[in-house]
This record gives sequence, C-alpha cells and structure tokens, in this order.
Amino acid sequence: MHPQLNGSPREQILEAAARLFTSKGYAATSTREIAEAVGIRQASLYYHFAGKGEIVTELLAQTIRPTVDSVARMESLTDDPDTVLYLVALTDVRTLAKAPHNIGWLYLAPDVAQVEGFDEFTEARSDLAATYARLAEPIATSEVLGALGPVRLGEKLVHNVEEVIGLRNAGRRIDLDESASIASSCLRLCGIDQARIDLAQKTAATLLGQLDQVDGSAGGDARCG
Repeated sequence: MHPQLNGSPREQILEAAARLFTSKGYAATSTREIAEAVGIRQASLYYHFAGKGEIVTELLAQTIRPTVDSVARMESLTDDPDTVLYLVALTDVRTLAKAPHNIGWLYLAPDVAQVEGFDEFTEARSDLAATYARLAEPIATSEVLGALGPVRLGEKLVHNVEEVIGLRNAGRRIDLDESASIASSCLRLCGIDQARIDLAQKTAATLLGQLDQVDGSAGGDARCG
C-alpha cells in the first residue's frame, strides 16, 4: 500500500514519481504507475504534465531553482562576499538534502540524459556554476585562481555541494552540522582561511532567519519532501 500523499495533484504526482524513479529507475516507471500511486486516472496525469519526461525534468529543476532564485536576495542582505558564497552553498546543500527521495542522483542516469528538456536542466546547472564562479572569483586566493581559473572553480564548487547526493545514497542524514560543514568547505576550496570562514558562518547565522522567513511566506521549498 502506497503512503498517503499530500499537497496539490501536481505536487502529489511529483512526489510519487520521485519515489518510483529512484526506486525502480526512470525507464522502468510508467505514467500509469505514477497515476496509480497518486490514485488518479492516467488521463488526469496528462492534464498536469505532458509525460514522464516533463515530470523528471521538473524534479531535477527543483534541485536547482531554490538556490538560483535566492542569490539576489542573499546579495541584498549583506555586502560581505564570503558570507554570500557561504549562504548560497548552504542553500544549495539544504535543497539537495530535502529533495524528495534524493532525486538529484537521476542527473547522472543515462536514460534521463536522453529526455527532451534535459538540456534545459544542464543549462540551468551551468548557469549555477557560473554564479558560483562569479561569487568565488573576488574572494579566492591568487593561487587557487591561478591553478583553476574562475570557470573551473565554479564547477568544482557545484561538485562539492553535490556530494550531498552521494552521502544520501550511502544512507547519511544531512543534518545542520553536516550542511554547515559542506558549505564551509566551499569557502575552503577558494583558499579562505578558517578565521574568515568562522566569521562568514557567524554572519550567515544572523541572516538565515530572514531568508527562511521569506521562503516560508512563499510556501517553502517546492522540492522538499
């Protein structure tokens, strides 16, 4: 018997699909199974989504969208670049940690990579890496920039955050301390010393309440579950 699903029909479809895609695989899951898991007719599912491909690309987009949407707000809260990068990384970690059924791992699934619309996700991920590069370049040491350059550094920071996906697959629960540790390691990859990392964490702690309050008033993370 399937667990009770909450939320709107669209949210229930996404939740059921996330569970099925991650337990059975994308190719082995049919839209009929997703509809049955929600308790609706297959035709009703098509009212909300054109098909399986649109469902999986929306789920993957939800592993990026909250971070992308919050960057400008974080930059408006503080002019300290260390804190901004820390907050962006922390938001990214928290989003991946809450993604339903660890849907982020489907990013590497070969059958998902062939789905129509997947290019839009990879483009959004590249844009996120470019944002990391933009935020990291002014604060990274000359040694780090000389070895990597801003573009590769941005990609490295994205990969560092995506460690969450592997940790969840290994059964690790990503708690607050773990999230802070991964976000801090992004600053460390830029060559920032521990004193600056500690200060960024302290400053960020005073701002997180404001960020969470705005997120809550907007209905929270769409990808949480």
